[in-house]
Amino acid sequence: MFNFDEKRFLSTQAGAVNQKDNINKVIDKVLPEIENIFFIGSGGVGILFDSTVEFARTRSSFPFYRVIAAEFMDSPNKTFSDKSLVVIPSLSGTTQESLDLVDFCNQRNIKTLALVGSPDTLLENKATFTVYNDVLDDTSSESYYLQGLMVVLRIMLKKGEITQENYDSYFDDFVKLPKELLKVKKQAENMAGDFAEKFQDTPYHIITGAGDSYTEAYYYGMCILEEMQWIKTRPVHAADFFHGTLELVEKGVSVLVFEGEDFSRPIVDRVRKFLPQVTDTITVIDTKEYEMDISDATRKIISPIILATILERVSAYLSDARKHPLTVRRYYKRIPY
Repeated sequence: MFNFDEKRFLSTQAGAVNQKDNINKVIDKVLPEIENIFFIGSGGVGILFDSTVEFARTRSSFPFYRVIAAEFMDSPNKTFSDKSLVVIPSLSGTTQESLDLVDFCNQRNIKTLALVGSPDTLLENKATFTVYNDVLDDTSSESYYLQGLMVVLRIMLKKGEITQENYDSYFDDFVKLPKELLKVKKQAENMAGDFAEKFQDTPYHIITGAGDSYTEAYYYGMCILEEMQWIKTRPVHAADFFHGTLELVEKGVSVLVFEGEDFSRPIVDRVRKFLPQVTDTITVIDTKEYEMDISDATRKIISPIILATILERVSAYLSDARKHPLTVRRYYKRIPY
């Protein structure tokens, strides 16, 4: 595959799965003492946990929240207390907002769980608990999506919201997931190359999705196309597409449709069926079209992971076609802001 380190990818995703016991130990220890969980991050890695909270919203009665670190510290939720667990994802473990947040929690004797992608970080040293899996930008989304699911599934099991059999079935599939995702990447290769050739000079994309998968639409638009490629985007939830955004669509306007396998398919299908009436520039990425040796029950909860794996291939080809490496920035960590 083009510009891809297969060995590193497999190691990263297997590493995420292998954090099961570490995550379970933390959840089992704190669950008798907590009433809610806050996923609080900054930027892209924080956004990924919107998917976790959306997953939990429709499957669990336990309260999960995803909020933005800087805003939260200025005005915490009223439900935030010493009976909360704060999960702080940070790829580098050095993000200032995350370090400020762990200090904020420590001052209030509130337990924190850091999910870090780099070793021996300041965040790891400050947090109550730490789970570490070595990741880089191009492999991080799947890892964090998976760790978020692992937290929620453990709580659902301990609260009696899923059976041990259901829980074990999910994890049997998770163990297979690294190699199955690799198969997905290989299936996506031709599509990704064609996309890059067609859209390398396109200055603007509308991106839509729904359910667990809307997070990937939001994340991919802001954190990849905008930050890493300087391409303007308009992520919009498929349910809101007909409340404003449809008026921006006309012939030649690119719309990217991300479709997963959860309850939200009919919501996305409505947009998918409408678009040919108003534009000839439509790209549909539907996880259901990719073959995997994974149960249907598990496929329904991992659509964001599959989308992230497919879109990494798109990013690799697009950055090459545009002669714009994904690491190039104008302002990020270059000037004060």
